Amino acid sequence: MPSVTSREIHLVARPDGPARADHFAVTKVEVPEPGDGEVLVRNTWLSVDPYMRGRMDDVPSYIDPFPLHAALEGGAVGEVVAGRAPGVPVGATVAHFLGWREYAIVDAAAATVVDTSLAPPQAYLGVLGTTGLSAFIAVTEKAPVRAGDVVYVSAAAGSVGSIAGQLARRFGAATVIGSTGGPAKAATLVAELGFDHAIDHRAGPLREALARVAPDGIDVYVDNVGGAHLEAAVDAMRPDGRIALVGAVGGYDSPAPGPRNLLTAAAREVTVRGLAIGRHLHRFPAWTALAAGMLADGTLRTRETVHDGIEAAPAAFLGVLSGANTGKMLVRLAQGQDVTL
Repeated sequence: MPSVTSREIHLVARPDGPARADHFAVTKVEVPEPGDGEVLVRNTWLSVDPYMRGRMDDVPSYIDPFPLHAALEGGAVGEVVAGRAPGVPVGATVAHFLGWREYAIVDAAAATVVDTSLAPPQAYLGVLGTTGLSAFIAVTEKAPVRAGDVVYVSAAAGSVGSIAGQLARRFGAATVIGSTGGPAKAATLVAELGFDHAIDHRAGPLREALARVAPDGIDVYVDNVGGAHLEAAVDAMRPDGRIALVGAVGGYDSPAPGPRNLLTAAAREVTVRGLAIGRHLHRFPAWTALAAGMLADGTLRTRETVHDGIEAAPAAFLGVLSGANTGKMLVRLAQGQDVTL
């Protein structure tokens, strides 16, 4: 096999405060030949996600920190261009976790062959990946939606929130409310994604806006932001309400204080449950079956925000932290070198 050169993104410094472009560097490396049970994957799509900000800090968490001066990792989809691994043939499209680079040597056991006749390859980083699964688990297990519920979703124009709101409608919600940043994204929630009400949280106090569209309170809150959004939702909860803690994008760069009104949640007997998606991967078959049908009949709509080229990955990542995306934030990679055994 000829030598393959790959560009990859390294973390070169840990942030003390907000992440910046100079915390990253583009590095060229020579990629070795795949060994037994390995495949060489030419990545075509990369995922950047808010949780990655936590991995930039050298602190204990549910997932290891990114090491310095090494390629970062994250969800990716690509084409197998070399290797001799049973079940993962050359030419197959696979999803794996060695993103942030143009080429990756992947253990065949960690590469999942995906069906591109069901959906485009990048869908397996979004609606058919852990993004969609997170929304599904949130509204079916962590904060189950029941017929007639009033449901509120924060970061509702983002990758998880946009799906969670549509699923809430699917599972019987009477009213679906989403908050987002900016009038254009708020309009998209109602016009394209089927939300009943959209709150632009930059336009005024969130608590007052939520009270206007849900004067009798809410039954379910899917939290993707934390901080003030969570506090406003607790104030609006009806007795026996349910909250799913999916993410806290508002506090990844600078941790936000916890809600000051947890006694309200206690008095109303509100259930608050966290979601660590790695514990729910066994639910993928159920989610894929449901999502495939909804995508086919048009009842589940998705949006993407795309940056082009490996060098754009840091900007895409910083953009998802600041709310620059509508739907899933993705990085699309150009056609790479020809590789033959």
